[in-house]
Amino acid sequence: MSEDGYIHITDEVIKNSIQTRKAIFDKNGEVHYDNISAFIKSMRGSDPDATVFYLARALNGGEDPMFLARRIAICAAEDVGMANPNALVVANSAMQAIHMIGMPEARIILSEAAIYVATSKKSNAAYLAIDAALADVKNKDTGEIPMHIRNAPVEKMRELGYNEGYLYPHDFPGHYVEQQYLPDKMLGTKYYNFD
Repeated sequence: MSEDGYIHITDEVIKNSIQTRKAIFDKNGEVHYDNISAFIKSMRGSDPDATVFYLARALNGGEDPMFLARRIAICAAEDVGMANPNALVVANSAMQAIHMIGMPEARIILSEAAIYVATSKKSNAAYLAIDAALADVKNKDTGEIPMHIRNAPVEKMRELGYNEGYLYPHDFPGHYVEQQYLPDKMLGTKYYNFD
């Protein structure tokens, strides 16, 4: 704004403003959702170049860095999971660092975390396991917790058989002992299958 209170648009102002090309990005509309979908799917698909491209589009469009950090953390847990549990540690550390540091440096932290997740081996076994267990808990009669692994904070509970017969794994070679943990109605159920 000039001294007379008006904004004067000159040829020089126009020339300078068209030098910086902005990606089309509607932060609250469909392009926002398309871009974040592409970002997540690029990480899941192990393409670090596409991952950084969609990250750059989001940042250039004014996306909240913490929103992007949360998406990276979700992808680390959902898509990398047990294939590289350290991915969630990296994503969480990035989220904390971004919160403390802010932009423009947060772009570097986001890039590092997103590339780490994109280049990690993938497994959605933990995601599938919890969803299957939640479905069983919601839709089935899953039975009762076995007495030997129930908590017995008072004598009366011990008298009723709570915690009776529990085998403490650390008292056995290799810190492992075979015993029943699932309810009788759920015996043999497998939720976690590492691929």
